[in-house]
Amino acid sequence: MTPPAADRDPPGRGDGGARRRAGAGAAHEAGTRALLDAIAVGDPDEAVKFGDVFNGLGNRSFGMLLFVSTLPAFIPIPGVGGAVSGPLVVLVGLQLLIGLRKPWLPGFIARRGPHRSALGKFRNLLAPWLTRLERFVSPRLPAVLDHRAASACTGLLVVLVGVLLSLPIPFTNFLFGALLLLFAFALLERDGKLMLIAWAAGAVAVVVFGVLSGSLVQAVAEWIALAQSKLG
Repeated sequence: MTPPAADRDPPGRGDGGARRRAGAGAAHEAGTRALLDAIAVGDPDEAVKFGDVFNGLGNRSFGMLLFVSTLPAFIPIPGVGGAVSGPLVVLVGLQLLIGLRKPWLPGFIARRGPHRSALGKFRNLLAPWLTRLERFVSPRLPAVLDHRAASACTGLLVVLVGVLLSLPIPFTNFLFGALLLLFAFALLERDGKLMLIAWAAGAVAVVVFGVLSGSLVQAVAEWIALAQSKLG
């Protein structure tokens, strides 16, 4: 799938390569940093509703929603960040897994969200890392982002990492949060190569912290039993 017009380089005229390089720089400026700047601007005490963060973003909407859903994971209070962020992340991952083209949120979640002041602080914290990241990312390997099977793989890994995030595993919230941000950046920057790196890192995290420890298997079994009891 061709990236949105805002993310494509303008056609070169005359100076060819130089104009394309300038266009690539503008595409990065209009990417993740510009989106975060736009969201953070305004009344610092105003809440940014989850239902509003992906409006008008097209095929980058899941990336922005995943980004905002991951933010509570960095709350430095044990048990709080994962309990809030984990279920939100799982909801986003499930929608990728089943192949939805546009995010959906229930009303009671869509009407809530973090304050602009919190988003501004997080944006400032990430700014140096985003500057470094933008040197390497670019829209590429679209099949890794848009193919149905690839989207399902991304969704499955996001769900599993979200489940791990929601579990009370000591000293892992920041680790899982950073990993989920990697998925979010790959979706936002339309970078299939970065998504492949996220897949590899996500698979390692699931195996090491989930399968080998037994935490993930136990959690999934409990969630399935709870769902069966509710439905039955």
